[in-house]
Amino acid sequence: MTDGPDQNPIETARKLFAGPIGFLKSAPDLKFLPDPLVKEVAFAGRSNVGKSSLLNALTGRNSLARTSNTPGRTQELNFFDVGDPLLFRLVDMPGYGFAKAPKDMIRQWRFLINDYLRGRQVLKRTLVLIDSRHGIKEVDRDIMKMLDDAAVSYRIVMTKADKVKASDLAATCEAVTTEIRKRPAAHPDIIVTSSEKGMGIPELRAAVIDALD
Repeated sequence: MTDGPDQNPIETARKLFAGPIGFLKSAPDLKFLPDPLVKEVAFAGRSNVGKSSLLNALTGRNSLARTSNTPGRTQELNFFDVGDPLLFRLVDMPGYGFAKAPKDMIRQWRFLINDYLRGRQVLKRTLVLIDSRHGIKEVDRDIMKMLDDAAVSYRIVMTKADKVKASDLAATCEAVTTEIRKRPAAHPDIIVTSSEKGMGIPELRAAVIDALD
């Protein structure tokens, strides 16, 4: 994925994400998954964690992923093709932990997420989004345990970092880092982002490319 050892990974990633990116399909069930032709990087997070906004910021598009103020709107796995010819795919996973959703819908989401994570050979890394205002919650620990048990590599991405004071952000990041370093499948370093301010987005792009290598 990179242009060689001397190439700046931030610049390599910027150029790659400036190229063609398009929505491929939604998969409400495993039988609708696209053929595993290329490597995939998935995005997981609690409902309303800012996943769609982050995907839009990452790709430099305003409306690649639909944003909504209604938690739990994404109920399917959404696949996006990157590059022409195709280089890799981004996968937007259904938001988890939305208490007001019907129980059968929550169960369906859980099965879909669990089966995808455990069975997708081309999945190289899952980026688990954590709201900087709240830190890790029990529902986040559930998904991290699922990833640990499935031996799927994942990395924590803090979202909405512009919404908290610098001292609170530092304390939250320290607590998150301490916790994830005890987990077997977690990348030891977190990425702190703000979709609104563009903070951490170049580093996140580089992290996606690094995961594919």
